[in-house]
Amino acid sequence: MDRNIVHIDLDSFFVSVERLINPKLMGKPVLVGGSGDRGVVASCSYEAREFGIHSAMPMRMAKQLCPEAIIVKGDSGQYSYYSNMITDIIQEDVPLYEKTSIDEFYIDLSGMDRFYGSYKLATELRQKITRETNLPISFAMSENKTVSKIGTGEAKPNGQKQILKGTEKEFLAPLSIKKIPMVGDKTYQLLRDMGVMWIRTLQDMPIELLEQVLGQNGSVIWRKANGIDNSPVEPYSERKSISSEQTFEKDTIDVKAIKAILISMAEKLAFQLRTEEKLTACVTVKIRYSDFNTYTMQAKIPYTSLDHTLIEKVKELFDKLYQKRMLIRLIGIRFSHLVQGSYQFNMFEDTTEQIKLYQAMDAIRNKFGKDAISRAVGVDVKHNDFNPFNGKQR
Repeated sequence: MDRNIVHIDLDSFFVSVERLINPKLMGKPVLVGGSGDRGVVASCSYEAREFGIHSAMPMRMAKQLCPEAIIVKGDSGQYSYYSNMITDIIQEDVPLYEKTSIDEFYIDLSGMDRFYGSYKLATELRQKITRETNLPISFAMSENKTVSKIGTGEAKPNGQKQILKGTEKEFLAPLSIKKIPMVGDKTYQLLRDMGVMWIRTLQDMPIELLEQVLGQNGSVIWRKANGIDNSPVEPYSERKSISSEQTFEKDTIDVKAIKAILISMAEKLAFQLRTEEKLTACVTVKIRYSDFNTYTMQAKIPYTSLDHTLIEKVKELFDKLYQKRMLIRLIGIRFSHLVQGSYQFNMFEDTTEQIKLYQAMDAIRNKFGKDAISRAVGVDVKHNDFNPFNGKQR
């Protein structure tokens, strides 16, 4: 059976949502991100891109390139709302989908040609999303994820494309090597130094040569350049989560110390999210009392992976949940509704210094261990006389 894999991407998602809220932004160069000079561009309109602006660029530089650009700080709650709305529409209409980020999806329509027509179904799904959300959306369909993702980039803005089976290499050949997923700035520069600019050159190179230059990634990039990708569409489930629990050796009512432990747990889980390049949209706090009765409370949040946002929500949920004033036996935290994502999503609310601080802290943890650096309150818990738990994390 032929595979029919669709890649869907919302065009300039943050900007598109802002234009829904304020139609006066239509047709103008728009920057979403930190509004101060130390801010970062999280997203920009196609009109702004014509000035050489791109995401992750310092806002000061972007304003120099396009002084007339309109800067919007951004609203993570609105972006999460529309992302969830689109997810619900897709879930209703397709047999198998994978949500890979807040604005990006893969859909497996293999076998649907026998009943309806896969490309027709994808076209009608795009029309439905546009009709119900008023957001521009692009997609491409081919026999695998790599070719479809690249195809979506070629279909933008607000377009669609089908790459028929057997034409993958021909479609990819004239494109820049930067179009290939996995080819970041360092790999791109290395290949450019070898005189490789176009995918057709990679297609003609011996796979062994790329393996010598790029290691194991060389063979993966060679296969992608040749339109070969057998990776499946992974079923999306909002039940995917990471969690941590602490069972106390002696039941306690020391709320100050318990909150300090919750902060330490949230900090470590947030680091795990960033390490795995994931974002969470749901926080759950659990309390088990000395009588073994267990209570949980959860809250939906805008997608994030940053400590300070998650810690505040954890503390808020604990304060709402802990009302019995009884001895506590166990506390726990779970982050769920996970999608792929990284710092970029938070650029409209954080300065470059804040992002660099997280990156520096994570680098220290990666080198010296996850306990190498933490907030002072977490250090205090580890070193004072209160250490009532044996912990387990999963």
